[in-house]
Amino acid sequence: MPKLDPNSDEFRAAGHRLVDWAADYLDGIEQYDVLSRVQPGDIEQQFAATAPDDGRPYDALITDFAKKIVPGITHWNHPAFFAYFSITGSQAGILAELLTAVINANGMVWRTSPSLTELETVTMRWLRDALGLPSNLFGIINDTASINSFLGLAAAREALGLDIRMQGMTGRDLPPLRVYCSEHAHSSIEKAALALGFGVKGVVKIASDENYRMLPEALEEAIARDRAAGALPCAVVATLGTTSTASVDPLPRIGEIAEREKLWLHVDAAYAGSAMIVPELRAMWNGIERADSIVVNPHKWMFTPIDCSVLFTRHPEVLRTAFAVAEVPAYLTLTDSAEVNYMDYGLQLGRRFRALKLWMIFEHYGVERLRNVIREQIGFASRLAEELQQREGIELLAPASFSVVVFRVVREDEAASERATMELIEKMNESGQLFVSHTRLRGHYGIRVAIGNGATEWKHVAQILTHIDER
Repeated sequence: MPKLDPNSDEFRAAGHRLVDWAADYLDGIEQYDVLSRVQPGDIEQQFAATAPDDGRPYDALITDFAKKIVPGITHWNHPAFFAYFSITGSQAGILAELLTAVINANGMVWRTSPSLTELETVTMRWLRDALGLPSNLFGIINDTASINSFLGLAAAREALGLDIRMQGMTGRDLPPLRVYCSEHAHSSIEKAALALGFGVKGVVKIASDENYRMLPEALEEAIARDRAAGALPCAVVATLGTTSTASVDPLPRIGEIAEREKLWLHVDAAYAGSAMIVPELRAMWNGIERADSIVVNPHKWMFTPIDCSVLFTRHPEVLRTAFAVAEVPAYLTLTDSAEVNYMDYGLQLGRRFRALKLWMIFEHYGVERLRNVIREQIGFASRLAEELQQREGIELLAPASFSVVVFRVVREDEAASERATMELIEKMNESGQLFVSHTRLRGHYGIRVAIGNGATEWKHVAQILTHIDER
């Protein structure tokens, strides 16, 4: 029987062709409509119902990829992708992903590939220091903020001292547990609470001020009310860069309350955390030394291909207690106990070499180049907000924050305003020139613009103004 790949000749030729295709794609990405125009089922119906018995050459597959698959791609790498939070990549990150796939290593424990473990340790130190975070933080890379928020809240639950690790939560006389977050916190907080057994009622959403920041006095009232009702407050989540408006919860006050009430403080800085590599923006970090866990996503605004989300904690021993198995299987006891085994700090046993792309981005671009791109994009957002305020019939729904701007069209009444705003967003997205998302703030339907692609220039942002002026 022949081996799977007899030699690398065909692979080498296809690899060269794919790198050329990738370079042409990145250089010519503006020829594509940002938002895919296919309808449900259009992609699926092009493929056979079952896998083929006989293989096909790479050239045919590359042709099929371009013809059948690319039309169904919404181009997150497009410089006019302004929807959600852009998971923009970079050429250095792409090359690192290629090397990750080639090596195909699994960082279960240190011995299974020492470089996977030790480079993660190095990049976590580099990232921590570049962000201006306290030097006592332990970092670990996972796929998304949703997982890292789960891990942070799992550690918070462990820190209660209820012996949930050994005895679980069922069949016991435990008080209801409570997690507090802003009404504008990401849905991943609620999902994490569901998975951890807090329940929907266990997530207490705190009201916000006129700029969509959590009200500390409302947090204090909720904690007091729950304690009086026999519930056990567990954690509070401060969001630094909310999804809808990039608003920043008042971390110093929230941190004081968490410390006084003996609550775990989890900070969700998945989006805006990357901007803390810019020293003049670090006022957002005031009070961060009180945080017990922090989430930052380099794949959101540090030009790292998805997926790369980081959890920092000043209590790694609590995180490890929450997830390390009681008896390590014999096949995993292959390492010196002095080495860190990242499998002990979360759900995953198998771990991709995610640190490689973060290392290559730091090394290739340097921190100062990353800083300057973020500075420029914040400038684009400020300029857009100023231009919007000069347009008649346009209203900002929140102050511009970092690289996020939210606005709407104003008409004679609320219903007419919403219709006009929806018509504008549909016009922009159907043009193929850009892609924006929407949100709803205190009953108002708004258009949300989030700038975050490394290739974005002012001319791409200015297209929003052109569409408004052509109404």
